[in-house]
Amino acid sequence: MPGWWEPLLTRAASARTEDFTSLRTPASGGRASAVLVLLGEERPGEPDLLVLQRAATMRNHAGQAAFPGGAADPEDRDAADTALREAREEVGLDPASATVLATLPDLYIPVSRFVVTPVLAWWHAPHPVRPMDRAEVAHVARLPVAELVDPANRIRVRHPSGWVGPAFQVRGMLVWGFTAGVISALLDMAGWTRPWRPGPMMELPDPLLPHGSVPASSAPATSDEVVS
Repeated sequence: MPGWWEPLLTRAASARTEDFTSLRTPASGGRASAVLVLLGEERPGEPDLLVLQRAATMRNHAGQAAFPGGAADPEDRDAADTALREAREEVGLDPASATVLATLPDLYIPVSRFVVTPVLAWWHAPHPVRPMDRAEVAHVARLPVAELVDPANRIRVRHPSGWVGPAFQVRGMLVWGFTAGVISALLDMAGWTRPWRPGPMMELPDPLLPHGSVPASSAPATSDEVVS
């Protein structure tokens, strides 16, 4: 495996929920789910991260950038099985092309009552991926870590609820919320984060208004198929 995986793997092995969020995971309740945090590289020494953009017509999380993932099925053996199955269904990922390296602490999303397990994996055999169902996924992208850590691409956003958090503006996508929080924490763990000074805060549109959950800057800027 590429050397850039260290110290991320070492740090991830001892990661706690508190490293990602101040929200406590409930002792019971919540719907089990998992997301695939898939790191690969198109050129040696240049890691990237696979993300998708939800369709603007979805009832929940419309237009948002996210990791492949979703709720666990009864047939799933574990969180890794859930994450790989969802990635196959959403973007056509061949599960055999990814090596699961670690599962991160469970994280709670109160608005949806999901208890999410991020699954960290190495995309050792990248291949073309694309939206498998346009009603769910609008766009797929591989975001270079070098662009995610670029201070020019890092901002803060404020939701109409009052929530404030980190975000990334990369390749025409606005990555915020749960996904941006996980990415930000992993960049810190890997020692990749570069010093950055938050500029003016971006106000997110009200999701209750028509098209309010789809910031204009999140529109795809590249083709819908991602080729290795």
